[in-house]
Amino acid sequence: MRPGPPTLPPSETEIEPPAVPGLSGLMTLAVGVVVLAGLYVGREVFLPVVMAILLAFVLAPFVELLRRWRLGRVPSVIVAVLVALGIIGSLGTVIGFQLAGLASDLPRYQTTIETKVGSLREGTLGKLPSLLKDVGRRFDRAVAEPPPEQTPARPAASAPPASTPPEASGPLPVEVHEPEPTPFQMARDVLLPVLGPLATMGIVFVVLVFILMQREDLRDRMIRLFGASDLHRTTVAMDDAARRLSRYFLTQLALNASFGVVAAIGLWLIGVPSPVLWGVFAALLRFVPYIGSFLAALPPILLAAAVDPGWSMALMTLALFVIGEPLMGHVIEPIVYGQSTGLSPFSVVISAIFWTWLWGPVGLLIATPLTLCLVVLGRHVERLEFLDVLLGDRPALTPAENLYQRMLAGDPDEALDSAELLLKERSLTSYYDEVALRGLQLAANDATRGVLTQRQLDQVKDVIRALVQDLSAHNDVEPHPQETKDEPVASPASEKPSNKEPAIAQPMPPESNIPEAWSAEGAILCVAGRGPLDEAASEMLAQLLNKHGLGTRVIPHSAVSRREIFNLDMTGVQMVCISYLEISGTPAHLRYLLRRLKQKAKAPALVGLWPAEDAVLKNETMRATLGANYYVSSLRDAVVQCLKTATGEEKLPEPANTPAVEEATAARRLPLPA
Repeated sequence: MRPGPPTLPPSETEIEPPAVPGLSGLMTLAVGVVVLAGLYVGREVFLPVVMAILLAFVLAPFVELLRRWRLGRVPSVIVAVLVALGIIGSLGTVIGFQLAGLASDLPRYQTTIETKVGSLREGTLGKLPSLLKDVGRRFDRAVAEPPPEQTPARPAASAPPASTPPEASGPLPVEVHEPEPTPFQMARDVLLPVLGPLATMGIVFVVLVFILMQREDLRDRMIRLFGASDLHRTTVAMDDAARRLSRYFLTQLALNASFGVVAAIGLWLIGVPSPVLWGVFAALLRFVPYIGSFLAALPPILLAAAVDPGWSMALMTLALFVIGEPLMGHVIEPIVYGQSTGLSPFSVVISAIFWTWLWGPVGLLIATPLTLCLVVLGRHVERLEFLDVLLGDRPALTPAENLYQRMLAGDPDEALDSAELLLKERSLTSYYDEVALRGLQLAANDATRGVLTQRQLDQVKDVIRALVQDLSAHNDVEPHPQETKDEPVASPASEKPSNKEPAIAQPMPPESNIPEAWSAEGAILCVAGRGPLDEAASEMLAQLLNKHGLGTRVIPHSAVSRREIFNLDMTGVQMVCISYLEISGTPAHLRYLLRRLKQKAKAPALVGLWPAEDAVLKNETMRATLGANYYVSSLRDAVVQCLKTATGEEKLPEPANTPAVEEATAARRLPLPA
């Protein structure tokens, strides 16, 4: 018989090929392109509306204050808008007078500027261009000059060119004199550049009045558009977002204005002309992230260099901004704002570039406030959550996903570093329940689907084993809550809309009255399920039980198989805990495992099914059929149940034997042959 061709071994993973983008993805891309094109083409319309919305966030608290004084909605809005107009008009007037005075004084500084430029030319900086030219000339000569033996003979001197008559040396200069402009042309040249900004400001304030007058109606329309399925939660989220944004914008405005006042006073003490003008520019340009203050420092530094014959005034002006900006940005702002502003540094830079490209210099000024509005919408509106992921400062991956990613990368050190940060705010039990078990569930699901190679599965086991060993020195106690200031923009995690209510943690029973038999080694037998990662969950449970004074022993699933269970030593076992990360269908193997363990030792059995939504935990008939005494879905519940059983606080229940269970059991019996 001729041997056939050699067969290839089956692949370790069965992964479906990437699918072609569906219609929904293409529609999302098309909508995004249309929105960007609309924002660019319609910037003359959208820019005033956006500026009005931002001003509405700033003026809303003032309007509410006036309404508390029984002033009424319409008078409150009118007063607030008039106050804003008065402030803006006053600033414009001050800037105009300062610019006029500075323009009239500039000719006086011409002599100082010429003297400093002449001194720079006579010094090293002035000689630098000639030195560079000399070096370049020498280099060109060295490269272009041929060797001495190949130097060609010089041609005969040619006769000098005939002198050119003066009449043919070049064209005659011609001067063109324009007529004096008429008063109408002068008025047109002055007024036309001003009419555009004035018209935009008028549109802004008209839209602002309507927004402040109909805030509740606009809020209800937004709720109907984005969150009609849960009106209560969406209403609370939108009101909270508006309150946080108003507080943030007011705080930012106050801090920037304070920075401008300090800069103006400092420049006045130094002696720089027009200090009020540069203070206003510093306050306005500080809305530009990172570089705004330094851009505002450039004109007064140049002016100080032009005014002072020496360099002391320019150096003092430079020191004022170099010291003032880091002090404001890294000391005062974190104290006032709290821990975070809600934006990642990278998104701040990208948003500044994007809005500047889209709407010009005005877009640069409103880039940060506008991006904050988008982040708040992403944190409170489920359909816009991608904005929070792209622009927000919260981690893109959950702690469980981050741990699973570190498992796949085989990096136990980074996993331990992340765990220690989280353990500053929660107990070891909470970390295992909320992070480690969920990360293991992600790995178990991928292993069940066959998308994990054996090498990746081994890396996951090694990382989680190393993590559990490294955390053995941590005590399982709740840390003292740290009082932190509320973030001005980012909402707490508990305020984000969610369909799942958080589980209430049960308090741990006292450990002082644990019997000696339960504290002995191996008193609780932690049995791993038949999944590839169930043993890691058993090791976590055993570690937590040890920290609460209970003796444990961890055994793999192979030790309780039909062949090996007869060799299992059950001496001193007071309780059996079985851990499953993934179980589905009708778990017949679990029922037979519990039967074998009960035959081997008369001890209560606890089954930990860590996916809380598993059907076994919801089906009373199935739970009674399996035969376990306790069923839990978290490590905390497992520890609490073991402590209660050990201390005798809870009477040991027998497995239920209801009529429904008996009927289900009888239905599964095969009829005996006649």
